[in-house]
Parts: sequence; C-alpha cells; structure tokens
Amino acid sequence: MEHNQPITEKIKADNAKVFALLSHYLNQAPDFINKEEMEEILQGGVSYEYAFGALLAAAFGMDIVDNADDKDLFNRYFNHMIHKLEAEEYSGNPYYSHIQIPAVKIGNSELKYEQYKPFEGFVCNDIVRTEEGRQIPQIGFFDTEFKFPAMLENGRIWMTITPNEIETMKEPVDQAFGNVLTYGMGLGYYAYMVSEKENVASVTIVESNEHVIDLFREYVLPQFKHADKIRIIRADAFEYAQEHMGKGQYDFVFTDLWHDVSDGMGMYLRMKEYENRSPGTVFTYWIEKSILCYL
Repeated sequence: MEHNQPITEKIKADNAKVFALLSHYLNQAPDFINKEEMEEILQGGVSYEYAFGALLAAAFGMDIVDNADDKDLFNRYFNHMIHKLEAEEYSGNPYYSHIQIPAVKIGNSELKYEQYKPFEGFVCNDIVRTEEGRQIPQIGFFDTEFKFPAMLENGRIWMTITPNEIETMKEPVDQAFGNVLTYGMGLGYYAYMVSEKENVASVTIVESNEHVIDLFREYVLPQFKHADKIRIIRADAFEYAQEHMGKGQYDFVFTDLWHDVSDGMGMYLRMKEYENRSPGTVFTYWIEKSILCYL
C-alpha cells in the first residue's frame, strides 16, 4: 500500500519516542514484567495485552489515566503493538516439528536452544505503518517459557527461529517458486520451508561463514526431507550477486544477511542494485517493511 500523505512533526515525534522507549526496554530489561504483576492487573477483567501494555507504560513513566498526551500515545500505539502469543501455534511449525538442534560448537559458531521467559517481550513481526504515518512496532510475549533454536556468533545471538522469523518469512516462503536462491544460511529455516514446496525445484544457499556451513551440513541438513534440493555455495553474497546471479538460473531470490534493521539498511540498498541484472527474477528481502520505515 502506498503512503503518500505527509507525516506531521507530531507523528514523527511520537514515532521517535515510542521507538526510543522500546529500544531501551528490549535491550536492557525485556523480562521486566513478571507473572505476579500481570495477575494483579488481570483481576480487573482486562485483556493480557492491556495489562502488559499498562505495566510497560508505567515503567516508562507514563500516566495513561490523567495525562492526556500519555493516554493518547498509549491508545494510538500500545493498543496496537502488544500481542499475547500462543506457544502451541508456533510449536506446530514444520521446522519446529521435524528439526532438532543439538548443543554443539564449531569455531566461533554455536548451536543451542535459547528461551523466552514468561512475559518477556520481544519483536514479533514487521513494523506496521498506518495511513497517517505512525510506525507501530509489534511486540509479543508468551505466558509460559518458550524455547527456540539459536545460532550464536562469538557469543552473540545471530540467527534464531522465533515467532518473529516465522512471521516475517511467511510471505517469502509462500511466494517462492522454481529455482530459489537465498543469501544467508542461519539455521536453514527458509531453505527448509521452501524445499518442502512442490513448486520449488532447487534451493541454492550462499553463505560465507565456513563454521556456519559445517554446522548446518552435519547437524541440520541431514534432517531435511528434501535435502536433495539443497545446494550450498561458500561465497560472499555481494561477490556472488556481482558475478553469478545475473546469469538467469534463478527464478526467486530471498536475502537475509542482517541481524536487524540497524545493520540491514546498507546491505539492503546494496543488494537492491543488482535487481536490474535479473529482470525475470523475483526478489524479496527479510524484514523489508521494517527497513523501509527507516529509509
């Protein structure tokens, strides 16, 4: 959907304020809200989402009862960005159901399970942009512990398969067809999901990290039902795009090279420059909607 309506300075300020507050919360204390506080508020008959949002607003120093500006910000953002997720909805995902991740490490790369605590907040989908230009982050939580596969690089979580990855890859998975190329391997979630599709003939993965490839080949790929569709190329994504992508062998390209929006904008713009070399190819990018909010 096109958004051509000019964004007012007030909306820009509101967007910036919400993003700043959430950035601090998610980076410093995502498990700030606990079960006891939630249960106390829920006794008033409100929804889980309202209770979570009210606690978060209070932690930010907002008065959503008597302060008109705070109340307006809460109604315009918090009421649309907080989501209670059901663990069963995600545990039934095909990758979760069929792929088991061992606790192993090769070089600086490590496979393991991480977990969200009950009521721990996390980004759960792309940013939603309203007609008037409000940019509303999507924050989810579970009311129970939720484990998810993760790959760490130098002790830092680099790739996970959480509700956020599942939700933000739904469209690129649904759209994939023919001979698919994906930049970035991670835990192989995208490759697994598209390899399961009857209209996908092959999946080529371009990955530069040798340890990531070794972990995937040894522990993850053997669990793929259609491992015969998978081809792995160790190469720099941009060098491969420059030298090989335009030869017409790919019908669909999905790029997932970044950790989040902050480190993805430059790579996104750089990869977009190669699209005109493959006019018959469909290109998609991980969290593109969120990246576009910052450009």
